[in-house]
Amino acid sequence: MHPHEGPGSRRIELRDGRVVQGTVAEGFEPVLETFVENFHRRHDLGAACAVYVDGAPVVDLWGGVADSRSGRPWDHDTGAVIFSCTKGVLATCVYMLVQEGRISLDAPVADYWPEFGRQGKDEVTVRTAMSHRAGLASLDPDFTLGEVLAWEPVIRAIEEQRPHHPPGAGHVYHAFTYGWIVGEIIRRVTGMLPGEYFRHAIGDRLGLRTWIGLPATEGSSVAWMEPPLPDEDSEPARQAAWVRETNPVVDRSLTMGGAFAFPAEDGYVTFNSPEIQAAQVPGANGISSACSLARLYAACVSPVDGSPLLRPESIDDAIRVQSAGPQLTGAPDDGTRWGTGFQLASPPTCPMLGPASFGHAGAGGHLAFGDASHRVGFAYLSNQMGGYGDARAKELTEALRQCLTRGT
Repeated sequence: MHPHEGPGSRRIELRDGRVVQGTVAEGFEPVLETFVENFHRRHDLGAACAVYVDGAPVVDLWGGVADSRSGRPWDHDTGAVIFSCTKGVLATCVYMLVQEGRISLDAPVADYWPEFGRQGKDEVTVRTAMSHRAGLASLDPDFTLGEVLAWEPVIRAIEEQRPHHPPGAGHVYHAFTYGWIVGEIIRRVTGMLPGEYFRHAIGDRLGLRTWIGLPATEGSSVAWMEPPLPDEDSEPARQAAWVRETNPVVDRSLTMGGAFAFPAEDGYVTFNSPEIQAAQVPGANGISSACSLARLYAACVSPVDGSPLLRPESIDDAIRVQSAGPQLTGAPDDGTRWGTGFQLASPPTCPMLGPASFGHAGAGGHLAFGDASHRVGFAYLSNQMGGYGDARAKELTEALRQCLTRGT
C-alpha cells in the first residue's frame, strides 16, 4: 500500500494550490492541523513531519514544494539537508559502540586516537568532546573547501590545535568540529568513516533514507534549501547576531576558517552544493527524509524490526545534562541543554516532549528526537530555513504532547 493510501490518509489543498498529504492515526489530528498552519502562518515552503509511537507510524505528512526552481513537489521520500540533526545520528552510533564495549565515554579521546592528545588535549574525554566542552569549537588554520571535504586536513588540524579554554571552564557549541572529532573516534574504532559505519550499523538494517555522504543516485530526491527568513525582533536575536559578528571563534566555527559561508551567501544556501552533500561533514551534512529520522529515533526507544537500538542504561546516560546555561562566547542563553552528544529538551525554545527526550535541532528549524517515556520518534524537516525565534517545530511538538497526554 502506498504511504498515503488507506486508513487515516489525508489530502489537503492549501489556499495557494500546494498540497499536504499523508496519513494521520486517530487522535493525532492536532499534529496535522499544526503542520498545515505552518504553511499558512509560519512561511513553510515544503516540509514533512513524521511520528512513531511504540514502533509504529502514527503521523506521516509531507507537502508543499521541494524545489522552488522547478516547482517539484515534496513527496514521501524527499530528503533534506538536516544540518545539526546529524549530530544526534552520530551520537546514536557512539552509544551503540559503547554498548558493544568498544568505546568508553569517560576514557580520553587519545585512547582511541593517540594524536588527538597533543597540545594539552590528553585528558579530554569522549564525553567532554561530545558535550561541547573540549575547547575546539574553531580551528586556527584557514581552510579551502576542498580541504574541509577531504577529511584528513581537518583531522590533522584538530590534532595540532590547542584548546581555546580548559574543559572545566564551560561550553561552546562545536557547530562543525563536533562531527570530525566524534567521526574520527568512530573511524579509529571501526575502520569506517562515520557515514559508512552508520549505514552498516543502523541505516541498512532499518531501511532508512538517511545518509552522511549522499550517494550519487539520490541527488534528485533532495529538497532545495532556501536561505533563512529574517530573525524575530527581539533582544536575544540581536545579541546572537552581535556575537556572530564580533566573536572570531563563533564566525570561524561556522565557516570552518573561511572555507564556506554558512548558512547562506547571496541567496544561496551553501549546503545545496552537490559536492558538499556527497562528502562527509558529519556534524552538519546529513541528508534524510522525515520518516526515516523519526523511524531512527523510534528504534532507539522501542522495537522497530528487532530489539531497540539503545538499552535503557544508555538512554539514562544520554539524557543526563552535561552542558547548559550561558556559553563562553557570550551567545544568549535560549535554554538549550546538551547531554552526551544529544540535545535534550530545552524549554522554552525547544521543549521536545519532556525530560526523557533526546535528539537534536538543525539549522533553520529542523528537529528530530526520541522520547523514552512516551516511546516516541519524531522528526520535522523543512526547506525554508527559519530565523532566530522560528517556532514551527516547537508548535508541532506541543501539538504532539497534547495528543499523547489527552485523557491522562
